[in-house]
Amino acid sequence: MALERGRGVVDLDGLAREDIAALARRETPAGLPFAVRKIGHVVLKVRDMARSVAFYTDVLGFRVSDVYPETMMPGGMVFMRCNADHHGVALVGGMSEEADNTELDHMAFEVATLDEVLRARDHLEEHGVPIDFHGRRRAGCQIAVEFRDPDNHRLEIYWGLDQIGNPGHIRPPDEWREAQSLEEAIENPPPGQDTTVHDRSRLRS
Repeated sequence: MALERGRGVVDLDGLAREDIAALARRETPAGLPFAVRKIGHVVLKVRDMARSVAFYTDVLGFRVSDVYPETMMPGGMVFMRCNADHHGVALVGGMSEEADNTELDHMAFEVATLDEVLRARDHLEEHGVPIDFHGRRRAGCQIAVEFRDPDNHRLEIYWGLDQIGNPGHIRPPDEWREAQSLEEAIENPPPGQDTTVHDRSRLRS
């Protein structure tokens, strides 16, 4: 059985398949000698360091923390931050071709409000950034804009990712609300997601 939700499909039979269910039942073992606190940073290879640094600073708002010349790192390296951490993204030069997204599918950046996602869409378009998708996917239910950097790395700006608390309740598939635009995502929220927009001037008909 499959539920049609816009372009995507929620395959209930596939989700119930034993090999898929076994993955979902996988438990973290008790007594590990360490605990990962967060995903700390991503390092990307780029073709043109100046062009990529300009994109991440001028378009996405990152700030440069430190820079290595090629004598310290082949291709050079630039560390950039979006919060108090020294770096969340670092760039290493020397890539010969654009990314084909075979190893790293994409990385995502969270913003604090839904209005910021709307502003981000307009801002990216004003800067000629290729946008692949805007709306809501399925699991996680975040509202997002998906786009490319100058080296074809796939990026996402999002708001509203489901939070998992104790005792670990996860939203069931029948509550997913895939949407093919930000406007559709706002008009058709999943249960419990407040999609109030304060500046409705950025909504499109």
